[in-house]
Amino acid sequence: MIFWLADLLESTFPFFRLFEYLTFRAIISVLTALFISLWMGPRLIARLQMMQIGQVVRHDGPESHFSKRGTPTMGGVMILAAITITVLLWSDISNPYVWAVLTVMLGYGIVGFIDDYRKVVRKNTDGLIARWKYFWQSVIALVVAFALYAYGKDTAATQLVVPFFKDVMPQLGALYIVLTYFVIVGTSNAVNLTDGLDGLAIMPTVMVAAGMAFIAWATGNVNFASYLNIPYISNASELVVVCAAIVGAGLGFLWFNTYPAQVFMGDVGSLALGGALGTIAVLVRQELLLVIMGGVFVMETVSVILQVGSYKLRGQRIFRMAPIHHHYELKGWPEPRVIVRFWIITLMLVLFALATLKVR
Repeated sequence: MIFWLADLLESTFPFFRLFEYLTFRAIISVLTALFISLWMGPRLIARLQMMQIGQVVRHDGPESHFSKRGTPTMGGVMILAAITITVLLWSDISNPYVWAVLTVMLGYGIVGFIDDYRKVVRKNTDGLIARWKYFWQSVIALVVAFALYAYGKDTAATQLVVPFFKDVMPQLGALYIVLTYFVIVGTSNAVNLTDGLDGLAIMPTVMVAAGMAFIAWATGNVNFASYLNIPYISNASELVVVCAAIVGAGLGFLWFNTYPAQVFMGDVGSLALGGALGTIAVLVRQELLLVIMGGVFVMETVSVILQVGSYKLRGQRIFRMAPIHHHYELKGWPEPRVIVRFWIITLMLVLFALATLKVR
């Protein structure tokens, strides 16, 4: 909205031309989302405590987690509010890519909110039944996938970009819809599985969003896209503001979620943030780079798949507990050690993924 207002006023007040610069709006977006989160945090935590909306802890989990029982959850509401307000303020809201990300993020946020509400308010430990959760995740992802395919059919927006190969960018056709569906739903659930320790999911989300901001900036710039041999997609540039908002909101949430956490994001936050990251990766045509950047999310998901598969087929477990962060806890690693080491791994993976843009 401020972007539009600045466009109207710049002829009279030259100062408003500053808001045309993408880098300036990205910096302001980080700060805006950060301050909104810091302002909302104490108020939301107090409200959740008053409503007795506390974390439910698994009885078969690590004993160190028992002390977390009752810690306010559903803090993801704060993250989504900060991102949404910031994006509406500082982005060009006529850009369809902005609305694609907001649609998935808020849609998945509603699904997660219902799941959390049933768990912590209605005391239903199962939350939203799994098949209904996946059904609504699938509906939202497919609606967005079909819309994006219709919008960008047979253009650079539907090509597959393969890391390390500059001349391998085939048109996906209808397979674009299938890929988009799996990336959005898969990333959403991967972040959800990672959200098991204080700050474990939010900081990798911030790092991946920062990496995606750089890619969106390059993809939306015809000169840099040509230099890096990636598809030029003009609408992608505005996603820099969206990614910046995720970074700011995530850092603001981490202020309260760092060990020992004062609040947890809950499914309302993890499902929404994962869906948003998956959608951004699809829009900038870097689904495969997302797999590299989000290697921690992938590792957490694969550990669950291997654990369940091994137990069902052989009756034996591979890990002491899945997702894998619990395995290291049960091996005796203090929680902060697990968290920080997973952060370091994510940072290295994001930098490696960005380096592959030049190694083509």
